[in-house]
Amino acid sequence: MGSLKNEAEVQEQSNEAILYVNGVRRVLPDGLAHLTLLEYLRDVGLTGTKLGCGEGGCGACTVMVSYFNENMKRCQHHAVNACLTPLYSVEGMHVITVEGIGSGRYGLHPVQESLARSHGSQCGFCTPGFVMSLYALLRSSRTPPTEEQIEESLAGNLCRCTGYRPIVDAFRVFSKTDDLLYTERSSVPNVGEFICPGTGKPCSCGPKDASTKETTKQSSGCDSSLKPVSYSETNGSEYTNKELIFPPELLLRKLSYLSMTGFGGLKWYRPSRLSHVLDLRARYPDAKLVVGNTEVGIETRLKRIRYPVLISVAHVPELNTVTVTDNGLEIGSSLRLSEFLEILQKVTTQRPYHETSSCRAFIEQIKWFAGKQIRNVASVGGNICTASPISDLNPLWMAAGATFRIIDCKGNIRTTLAEKFFLSYRKVDLASGEILLSVFLPWTRPFEHVKEFKQAHRRDDDIAIVNSAMRVFLEEKDHQWIVSDASIVYGGVAALSLSASRTKKFLIGRSWNRECLLGALKVLEEDIVIKEDAPGGMVEFRKSLTLSFFFKFFMWISYQMDGQKSFVEHMPSSYLSAVHSFNRPSIAGSQNFEIRKHGNSVGSPEIHLSARLQVTGEAEYTDDAPMPPNSLHAALVLSEKPHARILSIDDSEAKSSPGVAGIFFAKDIPGDKMVGAVIADEELFATEIVTCVGQPIGVVVADTHENARNAAGKVYIKYEDLPAILSITDAIKYKSFHPDTDRTLTKGDAELCFQSGECDRIIDGQVQVGGQEHFYLEPNSSLVWTIDGGNEVHMISSTQAPQKHQKYVSHVLGLPMSKVVCKTKRIGGGFGGKETRSAFFAAVAAVPSYLLNRPVKLTLDRDIDMMTTGQRHSFLGNYKVGFTNDGKVLALDLEIFNNGGNSLDLSLSILERAMFHSHNVYEIPNVRVKGRVCFTNFPSNTAFRGFGGPQGMLITENWIQRIAMEVRRSAEVIRELNFIGEGSVLHFGQKIEHCTLERLWNELKTSSAYLSAREKVEQFNLQNRWKKRGISMVPTKFGISFTTKFLNQAGALVQIYTDGTVLVTHGGVEMGQGLHTKVAQIAASCFDIPLSSVFISETSTDKVPNASPTAASASSDMYGAAVLDACEQLKARMQPIASKHNISSFSELANVCYMERIDLSAHGFYITPDIGFDWKIGKGKPFSYFTYGAAFAEVEIDTLTGDFHTRTADVCLDLGFSINPALDVGQIEGAFIQGLGWVALEELKWGDAAHKWISPGRLFTCGPGSYKIPSINDLPFKFKVSLLKDAPNVKAIHSSKAVGEPPFFLASAVFFAIKEAIIAARADAGYTGWFPLDNPATPERIRMACVDEFTSPFAGSDFRPKLSV
Repeated sequence: MGSLKNEAEVQEQSNEAILYVNGVRRVLPDGLAHLTLLEYLRDVGLTGTKLGCGEGGCGACTVMVSYFNENMKRCQHHAVNACLTPLYSVEGMHVITVEGIGSGRYGLHPVQESLARSHGSQCGFCTPGFVMSLYALLRSSRTPPTEEQIEESLAGNLCRCTGYRPIVDAFRVFSKTDDLLYTERSSVPNVGEFICPGTGKPCSCGPKDASTKETTKQSSGCDSSLKPVSYSETNGSEYTNKELIFPPELLLRKLSYLSMTGFGGLKWYRPSRLSHVLDLRARYPDAKLVVGNTEVGIETRLKRIRYPVLISVAHVPELNTVTVTDNGLEIGSSLRLSEFLEILQKVTTQRPYHETSSCRAFIEQIKWFAGKQIRNVASVGGNICTASPISDLNPLWMAAGATFRIIDCKGNIRTTLAEKFFLSYRKVDLASGEILLSVFLPWTRPFEHVKEFKQAHRRDDDIAIVNSAMRVFLEEKDHQWIVSDASIVYGGVAALSLSASRTKKFLIGRSWNRECLLGALKVLEEDIVIKEDAPGGMVEFRKSLTLSFFFKFFMWISYQMDGQKSFVEHMPSSYLSAVHSFNRPSIAGSQNFEIRKHGNSVGSPEIHLSARLQVTGEAEYTDDAPMPPNSLHAALVLSEKPHARILSIDDSEAKSSPGVAGIFFAKDIPGDKMVGAVIADEELFATEIVTCVGQPIGVVVADTHENARNAAGKVYIKYEDLPAILSITDAIKYKSFHPDTDRTLTKGDAELCFQSGECDRIIDGQVQVGGQEHFYLEPNSSLVWTIDGGNEVHMISSTQAPQKHQKYVSHVLGLPMSKVVCKTKRIGGGFGGKETRSAFFAAVAAVPSYLLNRPVKLTLDRDIDMMTTGQRHSFLGNYKVGFTNDGKVLALDLEIFNNGGNSLDLSLSILERAMFHSHNVYEIPNVRVKGRVCFTNFPSNTAFRGFGGPQGMLITENWIQRIAMEVRRSAEVIRELNFIGEGSVLHFGQKIEHCTLERLWNELKTSSAYLSAREKVEQFNLQNRWKKRGISMVPTKFGISFTTKFLNQAGALVQIYTDGTVLVTHGGVEMGQGLHTKVAQIAASCFDIPLSSVFISETSTDKVPNASPTAASASSDMYGAAVLDACEQLKARMQPIASKHNISSFSELANVCYMERIDLSAHGFYITPDIGFDWKIGKGKPFSYFTYGAAFAEVEIDTLTGDFHTRTADVCLDLGFSINPALDVGQIEGAFIQGLGWVALEELKWGDAAHKWISPGRLFTCGPGSYKIPSINDLPFKFKVSLLKDAPNVKAIHSSKAVGEPPFFLASAVFFAIKEAIIAARADAGYTGWFPLDNPATPERIRMACVDEFTSPFAGSDFRPKLSV
């Protein structure tokens, strides 16, 4: 145990550091100060808490921390991000992980049970984090929370699979929707009574065996628990009450002084009094003070900054005080933001309304500040002293006239104004040895108003692009309201929070009227200057936001003052939309489908077979597998250049780094050095030339992940730069294409049609299509080990294609495939990103494992994963379209390019599918589509849900909407006019059969009340100048099959045991889509046995050989059919026995068959019939069938900021007779929200000509801090999903249809609804012509397209924000 020498006054120093985890007492040894709580938990075997990002941005690592608050004299329960929480910061506390609240063996907690039963867990990797976020909310709430509080508690948790709706429904039952449910006499509903997710009330709409889940009011006190009823899997009617109480030992034990050490000489202190802090500050003037570690944790992990001394001031009483005086509010600098928020909410109800204007501004701003887990630990003072130029709160401190109290080591206190505290980039007015003691926030005066503003890429849990705080104090003089004082402060426009001093000077003394507004805008234009090459880019957008925010502020003040005597500045009613703040309603979802049973299981909406394991954290993923003895961790040595010659490699320092067991380069590879998905065009380790940033040059293995990563950073490489191709445009200019990737499809004669005069109009244009990061929650991971001295190699991997792992590893090791085995239990999301790229990294890990004969695990950090594994391809499309005056399309000439990156991978197949889908659902008599794959100096792009189809269809829908504008008809009319129909022959020669498009489209028009919705939107737009709505309906047709014919095969192994249970193994991988569940249902129905009698353990190359990747949406079709084939074989063998004996059960039959020596194991096989395509002639039948769908969306945009909300989404798909409609609905919702991210949120920013502030070839958006996938707040307010009824599919098993990829593109309805809203905004400004809108339609693109007086000083009406393609 470490100690602080010569510290006689530190009498309360603990004899030992202790921590309770799930009720178990643990002693923390010294020397672990470098560990996070997450690392510790996983090291002791509690792997339910997941590592998703390591920067507090995804919530997968959420746990609950409980401690006794001495000030409040009660226990506090907080959800925290374990990945950022220093281990010693929770000393003396109780940590509860997902394993601590319920398990499959001993019974699930109601939160877990509800989530499992509501289909709220797909891949399951994010699930424990969601469970713990809600659990912490329930434990911390004195009364049941509201729906709004529940949704807010989940804002810091990300899910890539479900689309969030089932999670919201599962957790909604714990909200207070009806007081009667929460009175003492009805706190526990009747056993078996189902609580409706929609209303929170008992009803009969649930399944008959539904277990009850409800909570009672929580009384105050430490050991009080929520006392919910929980479900026991053993006996559905048995309920237990077993919340973990706060350990009594910790009640008696105050948090005391700690002095600990960590790796590399790190010193970690936890002082318990202010005097200790000042003493430590005197001894270590450069020490970093931490409270929540939310900034320092990211600096040390991502920026590799090393702080030798850390002082945790989280629990120093003098820094946690709150004092309410007649003049204002004094807040201790260590006060957590969540506590600060509670205090603000309290004082706003207790103080006169006019005094709390700044308090209300803080409340609104904190609402959008990070996630709940971050707010629970981040401190007021930490946020201030970090001095981030985009801090959400520092502009408010400045504008509100706050003062900061600063104390030095000798106890001397001085004060300074907040507006003078920030000196330069991350530099503040704190001398060596000083700390921020407290903050004083003055009350506002009558007619003094403070308002906050923020615009980010995403509303929830996102850093600002630009934020602002504005204050004005008005006084009535001579029948005019004069500005007596003002403050206008911006963040995100300079190296520090910046006060617009000239604007302030202009405002003071002027009457608050339109003349004042116009003058202030002119001054502000010159006052805030952002350089063209400013870091962060988006310069025009950021400049326009400075004006937009001030305009909103002026309108808001005018609205506040309306009705005051002598105030004459009235705004038009249509301008009120600039003022009204947005209040998000609770999410309302509905699902409409029929159940068509086939046998006892097929067609039933069963829950995911692993759901209960996933909600308890018991489901194992690759990184959860226990490490064998003598194991090593691997880290990559990566290229820092996009294109360069390697001159030298110096690994001497790395070799002598602690824990290093070896460093390996290309020369060490025992087998072939070249690998590739289709052609071997990639070096496993670069030898002479690197062709992208992030290309592996070598691999380091060490005893810990951290040691391996540190050593990899000590390999020094000298380069000679070479010219780099960093965009599709560059590739076209310099003719940089992958060899043999020219493709052409033709139908009719497009050129002749253009020249014949048949077309009334001809348009041409260009569409840029942005890429997308997969952002599976589980990073790529492989564990490789040798057997028999290296004679065999085994691995478990997070992959969609175990066979590819087997092939790559055998290839680079020079072993036959028969000696290499790859197993995959489940993966935490894949979406195509783990189809080929994961195999590359398995091969990397296999080299040191084979050479050292030791197990090696390679798990990629989130930033490395995003930087190296490729994304959805960006596309460029040049189109020429001829059509009639009524909008009938006659000819299309299209040339498309995709950005393949530095190797071919699957880029050609992706290009081909984009070409196949480049008509979407439209009949075009004359077509010519040409395509090429561009070679660029970026990491190789790869498969992603849709596989090129969405990009091809998005190009199509762009010119469809342009035609609509040209002929002045709605885009929906143009779409209907050009629909394909039964018997249509497509441009690649396939004939349309069993087409349900028109029926589905008409049902959607009725379901969405399309005509009525359009009228309402038009009316809204007439009445509102600064907010606009738009609607759109978009169809899709997605071809089902691998377009490479030989991949359309599947194998399965079915084994019956003598107890009547069935083990199924097939070649497909469970990645959340429910493949194993559907396959098990098929087997259960075939044998007429309960679903619980069928088990699927894992996917393994030694059970089913040569399996195709789990991709192309075809897995249920193929593997379901293969399993059915095996089952039918077994039934045929068992039938003679059954007919000879009087058999009463399947188990008895199995036993009798065994006794009769009947083989109870069968291999099934399936090939997709009647498909094939010949590129030499450009004709054939590449697809077995098509899945049709359509979606309606209504959005509302804020034209002044570019913010948008999806008000309604109504999605309808034809999925035949669904094998499991609940799983299929989940796939639709998840695909739609993922697609919404692609079209409206997720922007990849690379170091290219469009983003010169980023190093060439480097990915800037390489983590959740900078890359924003949809959060729970991005869900449509109304989210409806319907499956077309009575539409059997004759082409697939049990008349079902594939579902994984087809719904993805339907989110483009949101994109085109946004565009319709922008069209309305531009019309108000007098612009009615066509304009391009690239995806994603980020706030920047929306705002800059809504041309008005606030954008015109910085950009023209044809301005097109930069996009990495």
